[in-house]
Formats: sequence, C-alpha cells, structure tokens
Amino acid sequence: MVEANTGPTSQSKSALPPDNPRRELSIINPDSLEARHISIVGDTYTILISGQDTDGRYCMIDMLVPTGGGPGPHRHDFEEMFSILEGEIELTFRGEKSLAKAGETVNIPANAPHFFKNVAAKPARLLCVCSPAGQDEFFMAIGKAVESRTTPAPGLSRRAGGVHGEGKGVGAKISNGTARARRALDTKPLTGSARGSTQSNRKY
Repeated sequence: MVEANTGPTSQSKSALPPDNPRRELSIINPDSLEARHISIVGDTYTILISGQDTDGRYCMIDMLVPTGGGPGPHRHDFEEMFSILEGEIELTFRGEKSLAKAGETVNIPANAPHFFKNVAAKPARLLCVCSPAGQDEFFMAIGKAVESRTTPAPGLSRRAGGVHGEGKGVGAKISNGTARARRALDTKPLTGSARGSTQSNRKY
C-alpha cells in the first residue's frame, strides 16, 4: 500500500500516524429522515458530516436557502467554503457584492466579514464545509429540528446578535466545540475599514 503524506509535515521525514480503528466510515444520504435536519435563519440545514465524524477537522452541511433567505452580516475564526449545487446566491464580502451560481465554489477566509442572500425566485442549495468543525454543533444548539432536508423553515424568530434561530438550545449545556463556534461569531455591521475589494470577477 502506498502511503502519501501531503499535510503540513510533508517536507519533514515524519511518518504517517497509525490508523485509528475507533473512527468509522461515514456514508450519508441528505434526504434520509435519519439525518439531522435543522431550521435556522429561515433556512433548512442538514448536517452531513459532523466534527465527531472527522475528529474535529471539518464539518459538512447541506443548506437549503429559500428566496430571501440567508444569514445577516457576521464573521468567524474558521475557514468556510460553499459549493453552489442549485440556484444562486448574492454574496457580500467585505462590503462588495458578488453573484455565485450553480457549479461555482466560494471560499471565505477566516475572520473576514461577510453574508449571503438568495435573491433569486427559486431556492438555492449549497454544500458548506467549515474547518475546523464547531459550526455544526452551534447550529444544532440554536436551531430547531425539522423532519427533512426540504421541510420549510418555521416562521423566523429574531435573536440578539444577528443570528436568527427558533431553537431553545442556546441556554443548554453545550460542548467546547459549540462554545468555540459561538465565541467566534462576530455580527457587527460591515462598515469602515471592514469594507474592501473582493477577488471575484463577477460584481454588480
């Protein structure tokens, strides 16, 4: 068996660590009723791969964003990537607007202020990856469980700080990963020095 070491230590002579037999293969169907479907900010999110599955390295979330849906301005200390599976979203990054369409991938650097909104007439579907994990636990803590990936989100409930959810889990005991994700969020408006240019070649 060929073993490749392409991580940060690839230039060193460190050997790959041994396999961890306690970790298992994950195969997830996003339309399964057994998957974790959550209503938050008027959208419906499905946790495909959690931090528990990846030893905290990353999480993967299937997002169904209806017309007008999407979170308000925020930033966080983890990397975030969206692959647009269906529809399109208007992304505001450091105050500049861009349009991301189906088939395109967006990477949002850690700590950069941003938000997105579905301004189209039909729902958008995004595949979101956050690294390291923690955002998955945050969503599960503040969101409300729904039946399926396509279940319409209940009526939107405004919460303090710009993160809007309907769940009762905010005051509950949560893990360190969730607390870390909560501390990472900064929902201050995009003003002053936060505004800047974007690398996208599609602007308004």
